[in-house]
Amino acid sequence: MRTLIYVPIIHTAADLGSMAKDITKRGVSNLGEEIWTKHRETVDGFWDTISGYFESLDVKGMKIYQDGMIGDGELGERIVQDTAKAGSKNYQLVSRLLERGAILTKTEDFKLVKQEYDSLLAIIQAKSTIRKIMAFIRYKLVKNRLLN
Repeated sequence: MRTLIYVPIIHTAADLGSMAKDITKRGVSNLGEEIWTKHRETVDGFWDTISGYFESLDVKGMKIYQDGMIGDGELGERIVQDTAKAGSKNYQLVSRLLERGAILTKTEDFKLVKQEYDSLLAIIQAKSTIRKIMAFIRYKLVKNRLLN
């Protein structure tokens, strides 16, 4: 019998790439330094707990379907290693699972992921409220098509 283990992803700054600085700045601005720090500690604790769970499992041959994964094989493993080295707790876990015999599976089309990323980046980096609203509307118009 096959079993699906679903792990929700809570992103850390390392997962957000070039958007991390803007999101961190906005988080501190909206919540304050103390609450933002507590949030980051909570997210780290989440990943530590999830990692502990997977340490107890035999993962040899387990297929990993990582959200946003645009490659498998060498490309996928390079993406995992680079993101893990950048500090992503999610990808550090995936890296350890791969080392123990799990198999990474491509889940996304690069062009669609890039288009969604660019749309989100346009919202975050908009210099004025009107540009932010326009970027948000553009994203809302294409979001469902991209996700489907």
